[in-house]
Amino acid sequence: MNINEPMLAEFIAEGSLTRKMLERVPFDNADWTPHEKSMTIQRLSSHIAEIPKWMSRILQADELDFETYKFERFFARDNAGLLEKFEEIKDGAVRVLQSATDEQMLKTWILRSGDKTFFKLPRMVMIRKFVISHIIHHRGQLSVYLRLKQIAVPGMYGPSADEKN
Repeated sequence: MNINEPMLAEFIAEGSLTRKMLERVPFDNADWTPHEKSMTIQRLSSHIAEIPKWMSRILQADELDFETYKFERFFARDNAGLLEKFEEIKDGAVRVLQSATDEQMLKTWILRSGDKTFFKLPRMVMIRKFVISHIIHHRGQLSVYLRLKQIAVPGMYGPSADEKN
């Protein structure tokens, strides 16, 4: 079995769960935030939708330097745009991961800001950490936002309190 195969299966499965969560994001009050230090619901959901971009950044370059890389953040205007962007980026990430070789997956990838190195790990670890776990982390935050907005939270690994069986 190639290294990318179990990771691809996990990424696809988590993508389906992420879509379930993103489908419920309301945009009637996109600037809503549960706390002054928290992201708005628009920014958080848009960030979740764009995280899969990291797949190609990790697999197609040896490093990313925050000092030289210019991010263009995505801000969804409505739920349809959010889901469309998520699917587009997720599908691109699937294609890149499908074609990844064991050699690529084992090669070291570096995340830095100038002289400061944050991570220097094998790509397969960075994909797990910076793509899959990152999505799961923010998806958990989004579930709290939905709960506070009185929106039924979909079950992720079984039924939620809002889904009885």
